[in-house]
Amino acid sequence: MTGSDSNIPKKHDYRCSFCGRTKEEVSTLISGPDVYICDECVHMCHDLIKKDEYAKAIQGYRPKAVFDYLDQFVIGQKRAKKALSVAVYNHYKRVFAQDRGNTIELMKGNILLIGPTGTGKTLMAEVLAKKLDVPIAITDATTLTEAGYVGDDVESVLKALYFAADQDIKRAQRGIIFIDEIDKIAKKGTGGHSRDVSGEGVQQALLKLLEGKVATFEVGKGRGNTIKMDTSDILFIVAGAFSGIEDIVKKRMGGQSIGFGSKIDTERDKDYLRSQIKAEDLVKFGMIPEFIGRLPVIVTVDELGIEDLKTILWKPRNALVRQYQKLFSYDGIDLEFTDDALTLIAEEAHRRGTGARGLRAIVEEIMLDAMYELPSMEGVKRCIVDGDVVKQRGMPKLIFEEKIKDGDV
Repeated sequence: MTGSDSNIPKKHDYRCSFCGRTKEEVSTLISGPDVYICDECVHMCHDLIKKDEYAKAIQGYRPKAVFDYLDQFVIGQKRAKKALSVAVYNHYKRVFAQDRGNTIELMKGNILLIGPTGTGKTLMAEVLAKKLDVPIAITDATTLTEAGYVGDDVESVLKALYFAADQDIKRAQRGIIFIDEIDKIAKKGTGGHSRDVSGEGVQQALLKLLEGKVATFEVGKGRGNTIKMDTSDILFIVAGAFSGIEDIVKKRMGGQSIGFGSKIDTERDKDYLRSQIKAEDLVKFGMIPEFIGRLPVIVTVDELGIEDLKTILWKPRNALVRQYQKLFSYDGIDLEFTDDALTLIAEEAHRRGTGARGLRAIVEEIMLDAMYELPSMEGVKRCIVDGDVVKQRGMPKLIFEEKIKDGDV
């Protein structure tokens, strides 16, 4: 044997280059060019890689990041936006944790949004989907019926999500389904909100989707057009006004003992009572216990005040005033709304009780004549909407290019 033969490692000298354990101490030792790694270190490295991938994947879902994004589009509703941000983060943590082979089953955190019409419930769902870059399907519970009745069966919402995801089934299974007017499918006889075919039966039909089951739907005729979709990782957000539920909450809380009079008159009273809603109140309203049990996160939104409505007109990234200003700019016209005009528009929307949803109709009424006449007029550079225009629904004040050149304005 030559001197170099003594450098050849014996069987018991083969060791993992990372942890130092010998071949006899591990199940498997993988060899490479002048390096060895044991099966335990391979598993550890795999876990580290998965942990890093998870951290990167969940980064954009962190509550503060989601809240800040919502804040750019949704005015007010701070408590609701915070609750939604946390709920969304926990939901997608659960989704990504399953990819890491998590052995502890985490329950789905579907969300129930409760609040008056025009308070931003649908908008929040749409903004969430945009922020998270996931497909969203939006439907109205009043269009859903039990299988066998005329109308849309509950699987139709899965089909809508499938097409919203450009028929990418994997992407669809991590999307969002938003169902509005969910209070309208309360059991008949509990509040007069429902019909036979879209009451308790639809709640029962929705159960399997909410809890996470494989459902099927048709996307065409013939063989091979049946799609199977697993709803386990789909986030369901259902919403409704639940008008009158404040009385149920007040009765449970003892009525006068909590400081309310015989009637619930103010927005503040209603907002407070809605914030105290419990599952038992929803059951008394007409929702079946099993359905509410699949909606563990209850988020309430507040009535919008005049100042909120005024701010909604101009502040959000997609504010109505900004939209109309952009439209007018295509014709080379600067559009201006005075502060008193914005106040009067907000007050009118508040009187109508239509919330933010009614703002566009009011502004459209005010701007109709201007939008009809101005494209045919020459030399208009500025269009000013003030309080008198809002009150009288008259033509806005127009400033022409000649006057600007002459220094008259």
